[in-house]
Amino acid sequence: MPAYAIFIREKTRNSAALEEYTPRAAASMAGRSMKVLAAYGAQQVLEGPSAEGVVIVEFPSMEEAEDWYNSSAYREAREHRFRGADYRAILVDGVNP
Repeated sequence: MPAYAIFIREKTRNSAALEEYTPRAAASMAGRSMKVLAAYGAQQVLEGPSAEGVVIVEFPSMEEAEDWYNSSAYREAREHRFRGADYRAILVDGVNP
């Protein structure tokens, strides 16, 4: 069953830290079966507070999503994200087609 990682940027605090995060996060994806479905595109908030940006990444399974999120490469990258902005990060199971 597919799984999805959803990242919601709520507030930027340090743009330079986010600039460090982006290439490191991209490098952490190398060789993995994951697909970025949406990344900071135009959005229309229908309910709840607005977001500065949204990223949605598809994985083949929850286990593979967790493996990537907890990998040493992404752990290093996300430290820059933590310093750069307030985010919500959610892993959610998909449904079988």
